[in-house]
Amino acid sequence: MKSARHELLVGIDLDNTLVCYDDLLHRAAWEERLIKDSLPKNKEMIRDAIRLLPDGEGRWTRLQAIIYGPRMRAAALFEGSGAFLRHCARSGMQTVIVSHKTRYAALDGKPVDLRQSAMEWLEAKGFFSDFGFSRSDVYFESTRAEKIERIQALRCTHFIDDLAEVFAEEAFPMETRKLLFAPHGAAPAGSGAPALTFTNWDELDRFFFDDPRL
Repeated sequence: MKSARHELLVGIDLDNTLVCYDDLLHRAAWEERLIKDSLPKNKEMIRDAIRLLPDGEGRWTRLQAIIYGPRMRAAALFEGSGAFLRHCARSGMQTVIVSHKTRYAALDGKPVDLRQSAMEWLEAKGFFSDFGFSRSDVYFESTRAEKIERIQALRCTHFIDDLAEVFAEEAFPMETRKLLFAPHGAAPAGSGAPALTFTNWDELDRFFFDDPRL
């Protein structure tokens, strides 16, 4: 007998929602001599520190190309997300990945295929073997507007994202339930954050699987 979970289609963002860059970003920034080792492993703090340097914006852009490109394989899977995805696969609940990710970034004068790096990371982490995904369940969109259009076209019943700004977009589908993943704390007031905020994947797992009606 099918449960109500079979009627759900949960869309999930990729970067900073499934992929945790905290350690990799800090290590790469330190190796590039952009920050002190004592700086906390916090994306916003690292970004702000680098932007204060000469040509800070250019250095920050280059660092992003490094961690989203050739070094992405060293990025971690957020703790608890693997268990959640296995839970989804066992229960028959559908999941897809919808990511705002341009295809190419320039790194030292050469193009880097960011989408290829992401697919290699997904494969290495077991998405296509352990978590029940096929490659056709992964969507990369070039703009935020196209990402929202994809969420609507797929008719996602829920969407999990670390950016409250995505949910604040007027075009975001009203019928899709907004779930904010905020591992570093809730979004500031007035940022368009949805009513439901989760600080870790265990909380998201309980949200979907502790309700006996599903």
